Amino acid sequence: MLRDQTNFSRSEMARDTFALQAIGLRKTYGATVALERGDIGLKSGEVHALLGENGAGKSTLVRILAGAVYPGSGEMFLDASPYAPRNLMEARQNHVATAFQELSLVPNLTVAQNLLLPKLPKAGPWFVSAKETKRAGEKILARHGLNRIDPQAEISKLPLADRQRIEITRALENAGRVLILDEPTASLAETDWLFERISLARDQNVAVLYISHRLAEVREICSEATVLRNGSAIASVGLAEATDSDIFEMMVGRKAAHEKTPRSTRASNDRTARLAVKKLGGHNLHNIGFELRPGEILGVAALEGQGQQWLFKMLVGLEQPTEGQIYVDDHPVKLVGPRNALKTGSGIAYLPEERKTEGILGGLSAATNIVLPVLGSASRSPLISPKLETDVAQSSADKVEMSTRYLNFAIGDLSGGNQQKALIARTLATGAKTLLLFDPSRGVDVGTKQSIYTAIRNFADKGGSVLFYSSELPEIVQLADRCMVIYGGQVVRSFAREDITEQNLVAAMLGHVTSENSTEVKA
Repeated sequence: MLRDQTNFSRSEMARDTFALQAIGLRKTYGATVALERGDIGLKSGEVHALLGENGAGKSTLVRILAGAVYPGSGEMFLDASPYAPRNLMEARQNHVATAFQELSLVPNLTVAQNLLLPKLPKAGPWFVSAKETKRAGEKILARHGLNRIDPQAEISKLPLADRQRIEITRALENAGRVLILDEPTASLAETDWLFERISLARDQNVAVLYISHRLAEVREICSEATVLRNGSAIASVGLAEATDSDIFEMMVGRKAAHEKTPRSTRASNDRTARLAVKKLGGHNLHNIGFELRPGEILGVAALEGQGQQWLFKMLVGLEQPTEGQIYVDDHPVKLVGPRNALKTGSGIAYLPEERKTEGILGGLSAATNIVLPVLGSASRSPLISPKLETDVAQSSADKVEMSTRYLNFAIGDLSGGNQQKALIARTLATGAKTLLLFDPSRGVDVGTKQSIYTAIRNFADKGGSVLFYSSELPEIVQLADRCMVIYGGQVVRSFAREDITEQNLVAAMLGHVTSENSTEVKA
């Protein structure tokens, strides 16, 4: 069923029963129109997808529905009554709760405290009861199948995937009528737990809005989708009737181009490894070994929690190995942080896992974020003019197809896709010959992914070396010249380009190999 959104009036919606309705929402930031015509209707007991490229207006629409942003015009209705939340708490009081992609948890508080805020159990009129807070947190975690998480653990100490689960759990606890999930699987390698929670919410007659760039999971969990393009709702479509090509065409205004990535012939076995690791261990990693040569893209595949985060942090000096040795340009090195890694040998630049807390400086411009590592060499003067900053940032931004008009925006106001482009542009601006990219296209649309893939390939074609982890297997299949699979803290298999298939990767990631298959990854 395809419904034209251009005449999505209140009279039309009266013919259906919607838990949450939005009509003609518009939001501008100065001269920039972030949302031109936000129209959507969510039905009780159904899961509805919101689709669109990064920058299409999805985040703005979600923030308005969640109460984080107030629209300039338009109207909303909750169970046919006017709905105009002025903040997140007011939306929650109306039983509309959101789990954001850019997590809204308080990092220095415990799991239980985050789940219960702002109403923590009291011990008398002035003090919070730590005992009751822990007990209440335990009950919530048990209710959502997360007994293994310590309610007294500090949020900042948890892996990103568990922080995402806590964000989702808090929303589930407050979503009596509407649950909004913004890219909920961007940090989750496995969807079983999430989809079970969504099914339970649907059974309780909650309306669910599901935002994702992964069409396969959208089709698995959603019945209908609304597509945004350039800030306007284009159509609502029944997913059973629409092909992926139909949806892509609605999202971008053109048909999808299907290009097969050519097999790489960049790397040469007779060239000295730019980055090598021998018998590296620590943080549950054991006997890790590989070589990365100039012109090569080496993929890392692993299920959640197999040690891949620790490997990348060791390779950039954020964590120290307890055994083994790292070599850069054939010289043993001891890395003590990203700045040191960048200055070591031909240079190592790192794209972190979590862009909000580890990557961007939200209040600064995109241009400033891009040039931060090279500010000292960008000008002989101690002061750098905005024009010079933009000029320096532009060349790197061009490599990821980032529009010039976004460079002077505060990076925190940009879409997730443009934030990710800026961070990758920053790694390229450093001049490093080796890039460590952790989930480089996490939570971005198909168009942005292609821009990122092109930038990575171009970097390698010019002799750069890339080590990247991805939670999306098709990305590894498309990009990697070789791939190593980590399971139980060890490299259990390595695959040459012609053997990199989703089936082979999944089998190895699930541990379907013998100890005889374990090997160091060599060129």
